[in-house]
Amino acid sequence: MKKTKEHKTAKEFVKEISNTIDLRNRINDIVFNAHTPLGKLFDIVIMLMIIASIITIVLHSIPSVNHRYHTLIYSLDWFFTVCFLVEYCLRVYSAKNRKQYAFGMWGIIDFLAVFPSIISLWITGYQTIQVIRIVRLLRVFKVLRLFRFISEGYALAQAMKASLYKIAVFMSFIFILVVLLGSFMYVIEDGTPGFESIPSSIYWGIVTITTVGFGDIVPHTMIGKFTSSVIMLAGYAIIAVPTGIITGEVVKQKFRHTIKCFECDHENDYNNKFCSECGDSLLEEKTCE
Repeated sequence: MKKTKEHKTAKEFVKEISNTIDLRNRINDIVFNAHTPLGKLFDIVIMLMIIASIITIVLHSIPSVNHRYHTLIYSLDWFFTVCFLVEYCLRVYSAKNRKQYAFGMWGIIDFLAVFPSIISLWITGYQTIQVIRIVRLLRVFKVLRLFRFISEGYALAQAMKASLYKIAVFMSFIFILVVLLGSFMYVIEDGTPGFESIPSSIYWGIVTITTVGFGDIVPHTMIGKFTSSVIMLAGYAIIAVPTGIITGEVVKQKFRHTIKCFECDHENDYNNKFCSECGDSLLEEKTCE
């Protein structure tokens, strides 16, 4: 009799674990899988709520609107915060690898969507940081299956990564140039407001060489004005250099992942099985590589 009870208890325990796992899998399919109808609906609803919460945050920053509708805005803000908190808890609970999700990019962004509101209970002034929620809208590419845009974004990221060392060398050169120009302007504009120190002169150099030109610091001497003119003209060329470096890498990435058709010489994406121009098979070309 005792053994039968123990057997039943063990069976019930196993059944409870099985139900828990099944529940986690169901929730996982909804909150992580945008390819199922419920999963797609869930993500669309979350995105609409993100947009609505961003509008609420923007309205909160307008004094006249916030003063008139403070209670409504405050209530909506907390409604969205609670919803996002529940969503975050569901994601953590149902994630196949909880640690990987919690410390991954999306897990951190999801956490930051609710963190400012919670911390504002004790420390004021953090509400506006909630605008970071807009980053979560990047999930629209997954929900709407815009994989082409994801691959293009990945190609751009690869190009920027490949350009990193060249841009680092270029930026080092610009930094040295700005320090030299700032020091030179400090000497020739001695006594001019804004050029009282080398750091403030370097600030002027950065503003000028990037062609921003705030106008808060202006040279008064003829040599200073001439130097400013040369720097501003050179600034256009300097801005174009990083763009050219990244563009070159993007072109390299493009040709790295293309295959030429023997029939019509058209460049095709490497993943294509047939030529997009003439329809000829590309399998032979891949075999010859």
